[in-house]
Amino acid sequence: MGGTPGLETARYCTKPALFAFQLAHPMNFSPQLTKTLAWLAVAVVLAWLIDLFAPVLVPFVVAFAMAYLMHPLVERLCRWRVPRALAVSLALVVLVLGLALLVLLIVPVVTRQVPLIKEQIPPMLEWLNSQLMPLASMVGADVGIDVEAVREMLRTALSGHETDIVKSLLNSAKIGGSAFMALVGSVVLMPVLAFYLLMDWDAVLSRAMEWVPTAWKQPVQDFAHDVDAVLGQYLRGQGAVMLALALWYSVALSVVGLKLAIPIGLFTGLAVFVPYLGFGLGLVMAVMAAVLQFQAWPGVLAVAAVYGAGQLIESFWLTPRLVGEAIGLNPIAVIFALMAFGHVMGFVGVLIALPASAVLLVALQRLKHSYLSSGLYRS
Repeated sequence: MGGTPGLETARYCTKPALFAFQLAHPMNFSPQLTKTLAWLAVAVVLAWLIDLFAPVLVPFVVAFAMAYLMHPLVERLCRWRVPRALAVSLALVVLVLGLALLVLLIVPVVTRQVPLIKEQIPPMLEWLNSQLMPLASMVGADVGIDVEAVREMLRTALSGHETDIVKSLLNSAKIGGSAFMALVGSVVLMPVLAFYLLMDWDAVLSRAMEWVPTAWKQPVQDFAHDVDAVLGQYLRGQGAVMLALALWYSVALSVVGLKLAIPIGLFTGLAVFVPYLGFGLGLVMAVMAAVLQFQAWPGVLAVAAVYGAGQLIESFWLTPRLVGEAIGLNPIAVIFALMAFGHVMGFVGVLIALPASAVLLVALQRLKHSYLSSGLYRS
């Protein structure tokens, strides 16, 4: 009767009620619960800071990715007794030129195909009418394409509205004067940040490890080592696959006779870094160019055959030999990763979907190992 009523009541409570009682009486926190709540508070504060400074952090995150990608090349150049500052500069120049080349490959395709769409689609539809209408008449159907309506639609869409299209794109992208300057500043800032990261790469990683609790240092180092091994194998293999496919599509499309073979082939080969999406974009661009150029089934089917053969080469020979089981995701998991990261982070999420999935896969494998060795599983 002389005891504390709250404690006497809590003694007979269930675990959820006991947990609620402890929250209401901080004096009764167990050391384990205190530690858990402390780490939970740290995680909440970090998530809030990341959300608050997300626009500012983007250039730093991209710069770190650039530095990570170029670090092996820098270290190899340094082993060849190239001064580190020069090695870092050369590596970043190679990366920036490669990205610029990938972007500029699309320009000739777009600038050449837009006028062709306006000029050649009506004749192509007339040819299609001449092929379909006799077949339709054989079964008693009246099928035809209104070529004049299509021609008027194209004239309305592609003539005299260039200014409106540009304004619409600028408004949709929310790029005004100051925002555009901020974008340009970020693009210029990223290589600069990557330069300083590469110059002090080991020191940056060492300072980051100083923040890790002592008991976690070895597991964190092991996890980082596994992630680095998986990403390194994936990036090296994927780079070789991209170069091989760029060569294949450029040469094969040139043999077929496609005028835009080299830009479309190079773009398709380099864009396969994004699985399925890169191949699909290249296929659409090539088929459209073939339809506008050949206006006949043999040329279009030849281009489609080139892409079919390229997909078979990639799936059954290049990727198994050069990439192997670096990530270990089946096609369904790859598609889910692309959709999930794309939904959360947009186009950037699509680009980083597979590398991020590799990191998550390593984490899940370690989590599974911990679970299988725990008393919860064994009991």
